[in-house]
Amino acid sequence: MPNNTQITHVYFMPGLAANSSIFEYIKLPEEQFEIHLLEWIIPTTDESLVHYAQRMNRYIKHDHIVLIGVSFGGIIVQEMSKYLELKRLIIISSVKCRDELPRRMKYAGNTGFFKLIPTSLVDYVDQLEKIAVGDYITKRAQLYKKYISVRNTKYLDWAIKNMVLWDCDKPIEGIVHIHGDMDEIFPYKYIKGCITVKGGTHIMIINRYKWFNKHLPGIIINGKLS
Repeated sequence: MPNNTQITHVYFMPGLAANSSIFEYIKLPEEQFEIHLLEWIIPTTDESLVHYAQRMNRYIKHDHIVLIGVSFGGIIVQEMSKYLELKRLIIISSVKCRDELPRRMKYAGNTGFFKLIPTSLVDYVDQLEKIAVGDYITKRAQLYKKYISVRNTKYLDWAIKNMVLWDCDKPIEGIVHIHGDMDEIFPYKYIKGCITVKGGTHIMIINRYKWFNKHLPGIIINGKLS
C-alpha cells in the first residue's frame, strides 16, 4: 500500500474550448503521481480573469500541487497560481506574458477586432467531418469533433476576449514552459526560455503524448528537461 504523503497531485487544465480528454494518453507513474483533470466552467457576465481563476481554484482539493495548463488553459493556470502554494507550475503550447502573443492577437486586442469573431460558428463543428476533403483535413476534423466540446458562445466570447487582452508584463518566476517549434497558434519565434519539443505543433499534447509520458515526470520533479 503506497504512502499517500509521497504522492504528488498533478492537475491538468485543457485548452480553449477543449475538454479534459486531450489528456487521455498522458500517463504518469502511479507510485509517484495522481492525475486530476479540470474542466472549463461557464463564466458569469463580464467576469474578470482574476475572479474566474479564483472560482476554478475551488476545484483544487490538495495542497502543494503541480498545476499544468495547455494553450489558453496555460493562461488560466498562471492566474490560478497567484492564489495557490504550488510545487510546480507548467504551461504547454501557451504563453508566459503578453510579449509572447503573436502580432495578430495583439492587433485583435488593440483594435477590438476580436469582438467581430463569429463564435457561433463553433456550432458547426459536427458538420466539419462531413465536408472535409483529404486525409489530413479529415483527421483534423475528427480531432476537433472529439476534443472541442465547450461550445457555449458566452464562454467562447469571454475566452477569446481574455486571451487577446491578457495583461501580463513578465513571466511568473519559476514557471516551466514546454513549447513546440512548429506551433501554429503561438509561433515559436515569439517564445523565450522554454523546453523545446522538436516538431511539436499546438496539439502536441495529443499527437506527441509519448514525449510527455517520457519526460514529464522528470520535468515535474526537476523543473527542467533531464
